[in-house]
Amino acid sequence: MLDPEVEARPWDEQVALDAAAYRAQLGYLLERSAFYRRKLGAAGVDAAQDAGGLAEIGQLPLTEKHELRETVTPDDPIGAHRCAAREEIVRIYSTSGTTGTPSYVPLTAGDLENWIAGSARSYAASGVTAGERIVSTYNAGPFVAGAALASFDRIGLCHVPVGTGNSERLVRAIELLRPEAAVLTPSYAAYLVEWAAERGVSLAGSSVVRVLVAGEPGGGEQAFRAMLEEGWGAQVTEAMGIGDIGVSLFGECEARDGMHLGARDFVHAELIDPETGAARALGDGGSGELVLTHLRHRAAPLLRFRTRDHVEVRTGACGCGRTSPRVRCVGRTDDMLIVRGVNVFPTAVREVVSTFAPRVSGRIVVVPEQPGVKQDPPLPVHVELVQGAVADEALAEEIRARLRDVLVVSTRVELVTWGSLERSEYKSSLLDRKGR
Repeated sequence: MLDPEVEARPWDEQVALDAAAYRAQLGYLLERSAFYRRKLGAAGVDAAQDAGGLAEIGQLPLTEKHELRETVTPDDPIGAHRCAAREEIVRIYSTSGTTGTPSYVPLTAGDLENWIAGSARSYAASGVTAGERIVSTYNAGPFVAGAALASFDRIGLCHVPVGTGNSERLVRAIELLRPEAAVLTPSYAAYLVEWAAERGVSLAGSSVVRVLVAGEPGGGEQAFRAMLEEGWGAQVTEAMGIGDIGVSLFGECEARDGMHLGARDFVHAELIDPETGAARALGDGGSGELVLTHLRHRAAPLLRFRTRDHVEVRTGACGCGRTSPRVRCVGRTDDMLIVRGVNVFPTAVREVVSTFAPRVSGRIVVVPEQPGVKQDPPLPVHVELVQGAVADEALAEEIRARLRDVLVVSTRVELVTWGSLERSEYKSSLLDRKGR
């Protein structure tokens, strides 16, 4: 445990500390953020005391990503939610925009320190320790992943940055430098298993004993995780961050029963119904869209920010001694489809299909036939076979039946040959709307 005084703190004590930090953060927002003065004022909150305490946070309005983008101007490219003065900002990251225009994420020195501290706790939870070597595959560049990579220094790891898109260089680094750990996206971890096997290289026989995956859902899917662990001969744990809030906010320990909130002290988490926005209890077995609020942020703090990540929560005691709630990301609510009233996440489809290994490769694509979220049954699903296998209607029927039993959804399963579906050295999409 990197910071046991914080990570093992009784959760009721944490909530009390967070409540005090929240009141101060709210006052800071109302004083410095033109965006939140308008937004909260419209909700009848003109002073921090009008909002109540942390227990009443669910009564305040949610913040949507598009609202922040709409306040950007040529004179203020960050947006009206910026609170810190120009001279207080020490770093500006960016996230990719849907229109090609990036969204900028400014940080003060204190913000950056908190990002690195939280990320270091999350990655250290995986079991990596000072003195070990870790090879990374993120091309940080202008993106917030740069702060995550700085957490390796904080832990005391020897960091070997390789970047994305050069698998030969990566495997060569593993062979020569013998790192104990590798960090990459789940999609790239799966891609490398195949890439190495095709070249007669055994990742399972390498020095890597820990694979840390992040950047997209998938690392927590049991069947998919098992496939990665077999291919790498290593233990797989996952981490998760939200670019606008912080990097690697959550990280899984060696018990692998959900990701702990490594950024406790800095971020408050809650759940909402993704369709209505109504607050849901953050209790054991709870599920919903993850909503996050900064508690000690200065440059551009966010209040009740919708992450669009659908998570499941665990709050029972964990053998590692960390006391925060744990989450598992089920999928993006942006990718969720509704088939006759049933919510379907492509990641959940992949999890079910992956249980049919070794007859299938574990790669799937859901192909919606109607625009928008609501789909008529059966939902088309392309399932890739293993190398050398041929389509078998009996197998397709087995998969259809299992999807119906587990997800309560009617599907039309099409078995496709090995290599038909996308491989990626970064992230993969499980939805193909172009197929309509």
